[in-house]
Amino acid sequence: MEAGARSLKVVGLFAGIGGFELGFASAGHRTILLSENWAPAIAVLRERFADVPLHEDVRDLDDLPADTDVLCAGFPCQDLSQAGRTAGISGTRSSLVDEVFRLLGRRRVPWVLLENVSFMLQLGRGRAMSHVLERLEELGYRWAYRVVNSLAFLPQRRERVFILASNEEDPASVLLGDDVRPRMPGTDLDRRAHGFYWTEGIRGLGWAVDAVPTLKNGSTIGIPSPPAILLPDGRIVKPDIRDAERLQGFHENWTLPAAAVSRASLRWSLVGNAVTVPVAAWLGRRLACPTGYDRAKDRLSLPGPPWPPAARFDGKKRIEVAVGAFPVWRGRPPLHEFLRYPGVPLSRRATAGFLSRTARSSLRFPPGFLERVRAHLERVSDGESVGRELVPAK
Repeated sequence: MEAGARSLKVVGLFAGIGGFELGFASAGHRTILLSENWAPAIAVLRERFADVPLHEDVRDLDDLPADTDVLCAGFPCQDLSQAGRTAGISGTRSSLVDEVFRLLGRRRVPWVLLENVSFMLQLGRGRAMSHVLERLEELGYRWAYRVVNSLAFLPQRRERVFILASNEEDPASVLLGDDVRPRMPGTDLDRRAHGFYWTEGIRGLGWAVDAVPTLKNGSTIGIPSPPAILLPDGRIVKPDIRDAERLQGFHENWTLPAAAVSRASLRWSLVGNAVTVPVAAWLGRRLACPTGYDRAKDRLSLPGPPWPPAARFDGKKRIEVAVGAFPVWRGRPPLHEFLRYPGVPLSRRATAGFLSRTARSSLRFPPGFLERVRAHLERVSDGESVGRELVPAK
């Protein structure tokens, strides 16, 4: 911890596998209570935060500990994401954010930190975002929010909105002070790995240079949906779960305890739902040592939606803020060197299905990309044919 930095006591609601809490711990803060109700996630938390009390149903939590400094909540996103049900803030899962406001109504805490998908800025003309911000204002909090891209820290392109509120200090001095221009590489199929969604191909690709697109949570029945990675040597693989954990900033095998209580494939859902650890660590460091806010970044006053990528509320008015999604830009090895495990080759069926969709698409693909996908299809088709020939007849 830096000299003069403060150490805060943290409560984590909808804790998942502890992304907020692990990141905050690296910044010198201490978690004093966790709440999570999904059995696979509970198994991970009990193993990785064995000394922290865990409450399994936030709806039965009567009050927050009296010494809480920060309340963190990555509340359920299933009703708010483009990939989910888009039922909105009143959906069965995402409406659980109101449990945060119920608890804050009983005990105001100095800091509140919420996280969710950036699509909530747009869904239903921003109704979910309006609901959250209005409730914070009703409770007497100033707030600042910002879309942050995990690509600032790791080779994963993942945008999430972070809402920081305080009834004691200016949250803009924590959340909005850091802002840099990212050093984005250009497409180079011979030298760099490129991530894409093999499940798409008609309306989108999820193309990511030297990175993977957003790791998703897969299906509720445990069918994983990892992205594909085109490696410089032409192979196309899906990343190993251990590398997926690392792409979210966790130690490899962080989610392994979940396999003892559920199907192992649900580890992908745990990783896809998690808060990226280095993003949480950056926020934790800024809470320990705020950097200040330059009001020259203020733009238009905002009566309400549509919601821009960043804004703040100073207690009197809402103001759009001109900051980007990259608070820092961390150096990292090329993606194909970052990966420690060989991954699983994209299957013949998956590759053929992707190519079939691209043939019906009006998308423009990077030059040489589809040729490499076709070459991969030939290799895996030959390999699967050989494999079938080697299976003895019964």
